[in-house]
Amino acid sequence: MDLLNWQSRLQAFADERAWLPYLNPKNLVMAMSVEAAELVECYQWCPPETALALTQEEPGRSQVADEMADVLMYLLHLARETGIDLEAACEAKLAKNALKYPATGRARPPEGPHP
Repeated sequence: MDLLNWQSRLQAFADERAWLPYLNPKNLVMAMSVEAAELVECYQWCPPETALALTQEEPGRSQVADEMADVLMYLLHLARETGIDLEAACEAKLAKNALKYPATGRARPPEGPHP
């Protein structure tokens, strides 16, 4: 995924609709949290087995895809507005997480409750 291309496309889309004045960090974070809550709603009260199967068939697959896209598009707008390079931020965060959570040699998490 070319993040810069998507940011340009989203900016043009918003500009064509005169939305740019509203796309400030505060509004974007609030909108993204609403969309994240709508993604949560897709899975709310699902047992784990149902949650895993939700995206295997329609309409669940489309509903989850739409909410994921909304969250990502707001995040891309936010990155553009704040001047944060998401690719660099992800690389840096992954490096921090590698130090914080060293590899255990296990390919899958153990069964049962997780921290």
